Amino acid sequence: MKHLALKAAPLLAALVLAGCASVSPDGLRGNVAQLTEGRLPQGAQLPSADTQAQQSAQTQIADWLKAPVDADTAVRIALLNNPGLQAQLAQLGIADAQRVQVLTLPNPSFTFGRFRNGHEREIERQLSFGLVQLITLPWRSRWQGWQLEQATLTAAQQVLLLAADTRRAWLRAVAAEQALAAHERMHEAAAVGGELARRMAQVGNFSKMDQARELAQQQQAAAQLARVRLNAQLEREQLARRMGLWGQQLNFKLPDQLPAIPADSAALRSGDDAEATALRQRLDLGALRRDLDVTAGRQGWATIGSIFGDIGASYSNNTSTDRASGHSDKTQGWEFDVPLPLFDWGFAARGLARNQVLRSAALLRDNTIRARSEARSSWLSYRTAYDLAQQQQAEVLPLARLMQEETVYRYNGMFMSVWQLLAQARATTQAVVTATEAQRDFWLAETDLQLALTGTSPGTPPGTTAVIATSAAPAAAPEPGH
Repeated sequence: MKHLALKAAPLLAALVLAGCASVSPDGLRGNVAQLTEGRLPQGAQLPSADTQAQQSAQTQIADWLKAPVDADTAVRIALLNNPGLQAQLAQLGIADAQRVQVLTLPNPSFTFGRFRNGHEREIERQLSFGLVQLITLPWRSRWQGWQLEQATLTAAQQVLLLAADTRRAWLRAVAAEQALAAHERMHEAAAVGGELARRMAQVGNFSKMDQARELAQQQQAAAQLARVRLNAQLEREQLARRMGLWGQQLNFKLPDQLPAIPADSAALRSGDDAEATALRQRLDLGALRRDLDVTAGRQGWATIGSIFGDIGASYSNNTSTDRASGHSDKTQGWEFDVPLPLFDWGFAARGLARNQVLRSAALLRDNTIRARSEARSSWLSYRTAYDLAQQQQAEVLPLARLMQEETVYRYNGMFMSVWQLLAQARATTQAVVTATEAQRDFWLAETDLQLALTGTSPGTPPGTTAVIATSAAPAAAPEPGH
């Protein structure tokens, strides 16, 4: 009995593995949340598949929209409300269900036959199942676990990409509204100059050339204002699209100004360890490493799976009855179905698996080089954007305001004309616009740097990383039994 139990131990272990495979209740959203922890604003949550939780999320979003939406709130809304992200997370749940399906042993087949001739009646009963599926279950369980981990890493990248895209859209929208306010002031100054020029020309105190020059300034300011207003509306639409808003929700408000840039340059991170941080924390590299593990782990089964993937076993219990005498004979026994490798010796499968491993390794090396380069480039852009923004805030903008004040003093003392005053007002307003753009560019560079160091490629559009990882996932040898 003990000897029989030892022989049955592998079979029992395989059956336990098959019974333990189950679909995750939350579609692996909890695993994605763990991977993105510390990389998202505090309090950010992923959308739930539960209907009641979705209703609660909509109530929370409505409360957030009552106040001006800051960058972190915009990201929180996008994570809860963006349909594209919900589709990505549902795809992760599909991958989990497919994993369970692959690890579930196929149902055995039962064959029943009843035959008779002039003297005999025969009843056949046969129970058969795929033997290779049972034997390879422990290995397939490990491979499927690796693949699911890779899919979870890919989904986490989509979360970080959406968060970064939403933050960029918020920065552009707020900066565009700031620029719109500045250009409205510029247009008002130009309109005042045009009206004054028209009145002075009517009384003969202004030449037609000077009048035409001021009217041209007014028309140019009006055209620029129209373009800036359009840009502000389009940037706002981009933000609303990221947050999944529509209808009355589009009336959300934004802050009047961008966040101030850090005043202390010593608080900025150093670029010395940017590469090491990217190699250690980027999720896209983790997904490609896992893909290489899966592909290399399945390479050894390529030839065996190609040749002996259809091994089967069956148990027969047949009864033959003589109709005249009523005598019955029973026949019992086992059958094994083993393919004969007469034509396919697995050379193609072996070559396919070898090149798939080479491809996965090359993809990992290529993305590692790209990650190093993006970490360096993003930090250099971040550092330069900071210096330019500081220059605008600390040097250029104060000089423009000083010149504006001095122009007003001289105008009040009748040392400058009203036209010089209006020209200086336009120049000061343009300096404010330029400083706002530099401030916006710094925060955009900071967002790209964070993504390049801890998430994925800043230049990767949503879905691209998933395509790369998915195209690498099938790069494995055919599973035994298929």
